[in-house]
Amino acid sequence: MSTDLAGQAGGFDLDAAWRLHPQVSVRPERFGALLYHFGTRRLSFLKSRALCTVVSSLDSQPTARAACDAAGVSPAELPGYASALATLAAGSMIQAREPA
Repeated sequence: MSTDLAGQAGGFDLDAAWRLHPQVSVRPERFGALLYHFGTRRLSFLKSRALCTVVSSLDSQPTARAACDAAGVSPAELPGYASALATLAAGSMIQAREPA
């Protein structure tokens, strides 16, 4: 893997600071959660509670990788989570933030 992509998995920079978009509401459900963006009126489904935990903790963790670690995501699962986070970023559900 190239040095430039060392912090990225699935095209998503896990070593960057991220947060839930301010216009997004999270509604926890048995299967994970529903995310609703009030600006775009877009609805997204999080299909696991662990992913809900990752997304909900992005703002309190220094990086997306740290949020995944805190949620108990294993290294083998990390590419799947990075892909899910990339999809959420593309849909403006999460956004980059300045590191703390």
